[in-house]
Amino acid sequence: MFSLTGKRAIVTGGGSGIGRAIALLFAKQGAQVHILDFDETGAANVVNEIKGNAYAVKCDVSNQQQVNDVVASIAAHNTAIDILVNNAGVAHIGNAETTSEEDLTRLFNINIKGVYNLLHTVLPLMKEKGGVILNMASVASSVGISDRFAYSMTKGAVVGMTLSTAKDYINYKIRCNCISPARVHTPFVDGFIAKTYPGKETEMFEKLSKTQPIGRMAQPGEIANLALYLCSDEASFITGCDYPIDGGFIKLNN
Repeated sequence: MFSLTGKRAIVTGGGSGIGRAIALLFAKQGAQVHILDFDETGAANVVNEIKGNAYAVKCDVSNQQQVNDVVASIAAHNTAIDILVNNAGVAHIGNAETTSEEDLTRLFNINIKGVYNLLHTVLPLMKEKGGVILNMASVASSVGISDRFAYSMTKGAVVGMTLSTAKDYINYKIRCNCISPARVHTPFVDGFIAKTYPGKETEMFEKLSKTQPIGRMAQPGEIANLALYLCSDEASFITGCDYPIDGGFIKLNN
């Protein structure tokens, strides 16, 4: 079960965190993985970990011409692109007053326009044979979280794009879903805590972990496991859905 043998997958933001875990698992399950990341070194390190049918490509997902060129190059060497995982994204702390126009634009360009750019470029290539698209949303698209104004906006847009794409391309045998994680223990989280709460790293890590009713943060591999299922043939009847993976955050945080 959950074999991706013979599948060709694009994973954006695959050089670290959740994207890295997805790339590693997809490769383990037999997929040819193309890791698109602004951090070329991080992407190359993941390819070295895979030690197989994987490729690292530096790409700024907010730049449509770059995306067009990269995807065209991948398509030129493959008969199809079977899986697209739109994982690349950035976070931001702030409310409507403290979020600058520059920050809002930066998050829009990466978290929203970046997803659009990949959809705009890959969907025409999938229409002939079908395919699977998985977008990375967040629990912030479903519930109010303090000081996540711009981030919540972008992740709400990701859910909307997911539903629209699923509806528009269902007759082309293209499935589109999204995942909404709560806090996941990634290098970004460790860096954020160290920068924001110097000297209180352990205390703040525990505090943030306990905001999930289950009492801990998710591990990137747990998100990757759900991504594998949704991108596999075993999930062939699933499209147009948003899947929270949140340790009870949405339903049990009363």
